[in-house]
This record gives sequence, C-alpha cells and structure tokens, in this order.
Amino acid sequence: MDFQLTDDQRALKAGVRELLAARFGRERLRAAVDEGPRLDRALWRELGEAGFFALRLPEAEGGVGLGLPEAVLAFEEAGRVLLPGPLIATHLAAGVVDGAATGETVVTAVDGGGLVEWLAEADVVRGEATGAEPLRSVDPLTPLHRVPVSGGAGLADVRPMGSTGALPTAPLTSLFTAAEQLGTAARACETAVQHARTREQFGQPIGAFQAVKHLCAQMLVRVELARAAVYAAAVTADPVDIAAARLLADEAAVRGARDCLQVHGGMGFTWESDVHLCLKRAWTRTQRTGSATESEELLAADLVSGVGR
Repeated sequence: MDFQLTDDQRALKAGVRELLAARFGRERLRAAVDEGPRLDRALWRELGEAGFFALRLPEAEGGVGLGLPEAVLAFEEAGRVLLPGPLIATHLAAGVVDGAATGETVVTAVDGGGLVEWLAEADVVRGEATGAEPLRSVDPLTPLHRVPVSGGAGLADVRPMGSTGALPTAPLTSLFTAAEQLGTAARACETAVQHARTREQFGQPIGAFQAVKHLCAQMLVRVELARAAVYAAAVTADPVDIAAARLLADEAAVRGARDCLQVHGGMGFTWESDVHLCLKRAWTRTQRTGSATESEELLAADLVSGVGR
C-alpha cells in the first residue's frame, strides 16, 4: 500500500499553508496574543470560502467532496501556525449546522470530559453547556470552560459527513487533534533547527554541539513517526489506529516543544519567544477527547481482545 501523498494532496496542503501564512503569520499570531482570545470572524469566513470546513461534505451538498486524509492535511497546517478557534467542532458540524460549512457560524462542543473551547465566541454549542464555569487556560489563545458531565452529551450528537459517516465522532475529533499536534510538532522542530543553525556560541553555531544535534534529531524522529501514524490512521479510519496516532502526536508536540525550549536556552522561556506558545497549545490539546488515558485504554482493550486468537 502506497502512503505517499498524491499530487492533488500535496497541492491542497501547499494551498492551505499559503492561505494561513498570508492570513495568520507570526505577526498576526503575536497580535492575537496581545489582543486576547477574540475570534477573527473575517478569517473564519475566509476559511469557509476556501472549503476548510466543508472538505468532507459531498459536492451535492455544497462541499468539496474530499476524504479524511485531505482533512487531516488541512488540520496539520492549522496546527503548524497555531490557528486558534474551535476548528474541529465547526468542521464536524458542516452539513449539520446551518452556516458551519461556510464559516458564517462558529460551532463549539462539549467534549467527553466536560471541557468547552471558545464557548463565549461560539454561535452554536453542541452538547449541554448549562452551568459552564470559566477555567484559567494555560494557552492564551484557547479560552476554556468546564461543564458538569452528564454522560453522552457533547460531540457524539454531531454526525460526521462524507464516506466516514459510520465512524463515531470522538475518534474523528481525536484524529484531527493528532493532526494539529503533528503540525505544531513540525513547527517546533523547524524552529529549533533554524535557531541551532544561526545562534553562535564559542565562535560556531550551537547546532555543531553534540547535545543540540541529539535534541534536534530526536525531535525529527518523533515528528516523522507521528506523521506516518497520523496519515495511516486517516487512511484506515480505524479507532485503534487513531488512538495510537494520537499518543504519538501528543508526545511529538509536547516533547518537541519542550526540547525546542532547551535549544533556545533562556531565550525560549521569554514571553517574546514563540516557542512557549507551541508548548502551551500542545498541552491544552492533550486534554481533549482521546487523551492519553483514553487512547491507552483503547489500545489495551484491543490487545486484550486479541489474546488467544
């Protein structure tokens, strides 16, 4: 089986990267941090016009008509630029909630643990959000609320569109989160390598030192391992494959950002550096549906069920 991207998939990935680079580059990211967590409605609608939210919606229903692998590529690019907002919930609501596909309606959702992202900015909340209490989020661009968990409420009531309609929504949420984590991990790796090449100590780039080389190499290995797992899970759409991909992507994003901080030394811990934003977003995403505990339990159950077969 060939897991290489097709020409069309590479073009899609490049197109999404170009759009996001133009509309949410570093300057806009820093401005968003300074302004506080306010959703850019104009960008949201532009994403809708570009087909980001309707990628898997059938063409007969006004969508792009692509599949799960293509959506994963788009979410990877969103994770790479640390694009804020309830992207996954709005994407999953396309074809279900009026205006979600075009970006006119911002949709958020209560996940299995009772967390809600961007509650105050959303037009539609999927799941029961009564009694929501604000939480202090570690990520300045991901406002959080927590609601009492009543069981069964949340993303499960959104039916995904397209050929993967039989797949429950929770695995899809976990897969798209893994794709975002992959993008953030890749950014952290690229940032570390660039700094290692340009920052000099003792008359030479710090990338010449073995300890820094090892950090960068380990980051790259984690990124590529996670990439292979995430892309494969997008093809198989198997919940067990998705759980494995989520674990690897979470590790690549969190450990990659931490290692990137080490490569930057004291500079990486300052507010002016972007590295801490990668780490904080990665930390926040690990708490979503499909977290490490949930994914490990699913993998363990699959292993136990295969004993004796």
